[in-house]
Amino acid sequence: MDIYKQSSFRDLEKLNFTVNESKVYLTLLQIGQSYAGKIAKEAQLDRSSTYNALRTLIDRGVVSTIFENKRTIYVPEDPKKIIDYYKEKEEVAKRIIPNLQKQFSYSKKSTIVKKFKGYKGLKTIFQDILDTGEDYQMLGSEGMFGKLMPYYAPIFSKRKKRQKLKNKVLIRKGRKTKSNTKYTEYKEVPSDVESNVTINIYGDKVAIFIWEENPQVILIENEQVRKTLHDYFDFIWEKA
Repeated sequence: MDIYKQSSFRDLEKLNFTVNESKVYLTLLQIGQSYAGKIAKEAQLDRSSTYNALRTLIDRGVVSTIFENKRTIYVPEDPKKIIDYYKEKEEVAKRIIPNLQKQFSYSKKSTIVKKFKGYKGLKTIFQDILDTGEDYQMLGSEGMFGKLMPYYAPIFSKRKKRQKLKNKVLIRKGRKTKSNTKYTEYKEVPSDVESNVTINIYGDKVAIFIWEENPQVILIENEQVRKTLHDYFDFIWEKA
């Protein structure tokens, strides 16, 4: 039983399950209710790591316990419990966010420049684009988003369509692989205009994605910077 090869193992990691938690939970789903010793053996973990993972899984509500002959038996719950767990977290977040936003508005400066590193950092910016809820512009697209983030890219696209967000994309001639759609419109610039960065203009922000081995994004929150780049984008768009 090679749990590491299961796609579910990688997906659970995206839901913030640790490696041991994923191994223990998937093992329980396969062997059914069992004692900790057998779970540890099947998951190829030591007893201490197994017990720690089980405690966390119980807190998440995806594992429960029953007692039989003075021994604890661990029982896997319906995987739908995972959704319940995150819904509860979402409710807590909704409750505290209004107060946090009030504090945020007081501390926000006129110009903010932030740097985000790695794919989690990039996802933060893509989620911010969705949260802004406004149409946006993009230039310098070389298809790196879909290539380097194949799991998240279609999720972002689906959410964007659900919110009916439209975007205009400037790409170099010959790079275009998609036709214009209801929500995304493409125009071409000369083929020698190649870029290793992608610029997204949205809300009052500009996000500069640098597609390197360890990708990063520079976020500029300034209305004047956004307006300047937006005006230049519109000028190029009309000439493209």
